[in-house]
Amino acid sequence: MKIFNFDTTYTDLNKLFYEFNTPQIFPHSEYVLFNERLAQELNISLQLKAQPEILTGSTIIDGTSPYSTAYAGHQFGNFTMLGDGRQHILGEHITLQHKRYDIQLKGSGRTRFSRSGDGKATLGPMLREYIISEAMHHLHIPTTRSLAICSTGEKVLREKVLPGAVLTRIAESNIRVGTFEYAVRTAYEHLKELADYTIDRHFPYLIHTDNKYLKLLDTVIDKQAQLIAQWQSIGFIHGVMNTDNMTVSGETIDYGPCAFMDYYHTHTVFSSIDMQGRYAYINQPAIGLWNLTRFAETLLPLIHTDEQQAIHLAESALEKFKHSYQTYYRTMMGQKIGIESPSEEDMVLIDELLSLMEQHEMDYTNTFLTLQNEDTSSLDPLSSWINKWQNRLKTEENAFQLMRKVNPVVIPRNHIVEEALDDAIHGDLSTVKALLQVISQPFNSDHADKYKQPGPKDRPYQTYCGT
Repeated sequence: MKIFNFDTTYTDLNKLFYEFNTPQIFPHSEYVLFNERLAQELNISLQLKAQPEILTGSTIIDGTSPYSTAYAGHQFGNFTMLGDGRQHILGEHITLQHKRYDIQLKGSGRTRFSRSGDGKATLGPMLREYIISEAMHHLHIPTTRSLAICSTGEKVLREKVLPGAVLTRIAESNIRVGTFEYAVRTAYEHLKELADYTIDRHFPYLIHTDNKYLKLLDTVIDKQAQLIAQWQSIGFIHGVMNTDNMTVSGETIDYGPCAFMDYYHTHTVFSSIDMQGRYAYINQPAIGLWNLTRFAETLLPLIHTDEQQAIHLAESALEKFKHSYQTYYRTMMGQKIGIESPSEEDMVLIDELLSLMEQHEMDYTNTFLTLQNEDTSSLDPLSSWINKWQNRLKTEENAFQLMRKVNPVVIPRNHIVEEALDDAIHGDLSTVKALLQVISQPFNSDHADKYKQPGPKDRPYQTYCGT
């Protein structure tokens, strides 16, 4: 039985978009975590559990040719040429439901795109991505997934010497806004080829539509509007919203310095490198639009042969982002307070709640949790607002059932994640495994209290990208 059902098509594109290369051979491959449930969902053979060397790249499956992709990106607003500097795609796996997924190794060695990097990853950041990506999946937010983490037997030098590891990331594809930025600058004559491939792979229903490239832009704009609204509704801060970290598939990707907000504050920033707060919680929708504008710029030659007409059409498409985002966000936030189909007037009630939460430094997740449990005696700062809210709910028959459906009981609390990572680095995986079990059921109220409590207010939390 084959371990993967590979049918790789990305390498049918012009060679400017990728480079075949061999992952590093590591001295000792051993599983740290293996996501058996995900493997079964994707019809990946469980024979893989006995062969960790495949998922460090140390053993290459016969008939496959690992490759790394080229892309560019605006990082903190500045354009740069990039690419998979420590990642190798083993191939595209096809499930029994005919869904296609990239099987990508992260931390598997140097590539042509490594620049000054060593191509390696350490255990802590790989565990963070595994934990957060799986949490996002169980919160019903589009995301890449994590199949496994393998230790490499190496020690890797960062700010100190740390255990080496390779993450296996599962993605609908690794085509990014930055892939199109790369194409328009470096492979211009192959831009149409990339756009056609993207439509064929992700949006085949657009193939025979009028101006399919404009429709591609419309579709990606809508997907990102919905995704970012989901982030905002759950209190998730990505931390590094560069254009190379925005997928055309609409999946959340690259969990380097991300974190979930405890106490509600609109200007929350966790990333140590985001010193100006460019990617703060409040800025995420605007940055999403900024990134999509860069995407639109790459498509102009395909949207219309007349540049001014192309610009007009692209601008009209981009103008839809604000309305789409606000509609998605209003619906999600309305449902968090029990209003199934909130109106624009209901947004006033929602905004008032958020303002009070920020003013009184209230925990984002637990405030909604307390509201849905109907006993609001612990929410004294909200007493006046609660009276208005309860009056509004008189026309909502299933308000509390709806709230329990959309408001998580647990999120990956930052102090809990850090405790788990620290234990794992020192050889104890039990805390990580317990946390993974908890976040796989985020709407279950039976979890231990420690998973529900925010971290201390007097210890500002900071994240690092791990490269």
